Amino acid sequence: MSPPTSNALCIIAGVGPGTSRSLALKFSSTYPVVLLARTPANYEPIVAEIRAAGGKAVGVRCDVCDSEAVGGVVKGLQEGKVFEGGEGGGGALEVAVGIFNVGGRFVRKPFLELSEEEFGAGWEANGKGAFNFSRALLPHLLSSVPQTTTTSPQHPPTLLFTGATASVKGSSTCASFATGKFALRALAQSLAREFGPRGVHVAHVVVDGVIDIPRTKGWVFEKEDAKLGAGAVS
Repeated sequence: MSPPTSNALCIIAGVGPGTSRSLALKFSSTYPVVLLARTPANYEPIVAEIRAAGGKAVGVRCDVCDSEAVGGVVKGLQEGKVFEGGEGGGGALEVAVGIFNVGGRFVRKPFLELSEEEFGAGWEANGKGAFNFSRALLPHLLSSVPQTTTTSPQHPPTLLFTGATASVKGSSTCASFATGKFALRALAQSLAREFGPRGVHVAHVVVDGVIDIPRTKGWVFEKEDAKLGAGAVS
């Protein structure tokens, strides 16, 4: 891998061994990458892999459901306290890409057996979490929009959300998960209509299937190729 060709950052929330790893590897060829996860074990191997290949990456322990934690990460980037080289230091934080890939707690349970806490888990991660992430990053995505009125950039500042089948179809016994994913899609649509005209590309991507990662290795389907490869998704 060649060193990054841009000092603008790619920030990914919800990092693990599947889609987010593939996305981090892909974007690290162009940008320094910031990986956010609640558990350091989720981002540490990816950071090591990117650095070993010549890229720049850093992992930060962060729960996106906590607005202060998300704001603290952004402030640290602004002050140059996250990367050893000081990327983002000096006040102006240039963000090229923000990716919200938080899966959230998957609860599959008959509705009448759901506790209030279990039902709220889907909303906390995908609704509130996406709100916190977007609110923290959008000012910096806006400030990264090229100041020109003559042409549209080939790659404008971008905010991406990864959804699931549950984003468009609420399945039986999946009220918690589907509610969170519906909320995520609604937020993405609203942000796209508000910030698209201002130069920020906002998109919600529905990943319609089970991704082949360590956590799903034991999941058996009728067809052997029923699972999606994380690399193909990214």
